[in-house]
Amino acid sequence: MRLVELALFLAPLGAYILWRLAVRRGQPGPPPVVLSGILAGLLLLGASLAWAAVLERDSPGSHYVPAQWRNGQVVPGHAE
Repeated sequence: MRLVELALFLAPLGAYILWRLAVRRGQPGPPPVVLSGILAGLLLLGASLAWAAVLERDSPGSHYVPAQWRNGQVVPGHAE
C-alpha cells in the first residue's frame, strides 16, 4: 500500500521530468489540447473539493466531539 502511495505522490514529478527530457531533445511538448484537458481536470478537482467542503460543513454553534471508547466499542467522532 505504501508503494502505491509513494508512486502516486511521485507521478507528477516523473511526468515533468519526462516532459523536460523530451523538450530538451527537440521533440515538441504536449499539444495544447492535452494541456487544456489537464487544466480543466484540475479546475474540476478544485471545484468538487470546494463543493464537498460546503456540503460537509457543520451547523454554526456546534462543536466537535472526538471519537471515544464506550462500553468496549469505539464511538465515532461527531458534531453536537
